[in-house]
Amino acid sequence: MSKEKLLEEIRDANLNYLLLAQTMIRTDRDAAVYRLGISEELAELLDALSPAQLLKIAASTTLLCRFRYDDRLILNLLSGHSNGKPMVGTHAAILGASRPVEAID
Repeated sequence: MSKEKLLEEIRDANLNYLLLAQTMIRTDRDAAVYRLGISEELAELLDALSPAQLLKIAASTTLLCRFRYDDRLILNLLSGHSNGKPMVGTHAAILGASRPVEAID
């Protein structure tokens, strides 16, 4: 994949992520804050962005979304390495909820 194609894919991913986040926040703010792992302050900021601002932010060459879980245990639970065990998803959610949310510095 060429560098230009990769940067285009990053911009597309950024725009999709921002649009999804904004829709989630507007639909159910509490659930969005939890699912996105962001602070209430960041949710307010994302909610207030205009379409032009979303496009400008999405044009960044840096991927805005990232893996929320960098913990091997949580990734293994979510990826199904514990198939057949009840409550695996609930266990992963509990562990994930204990992680701090993103804050605006």
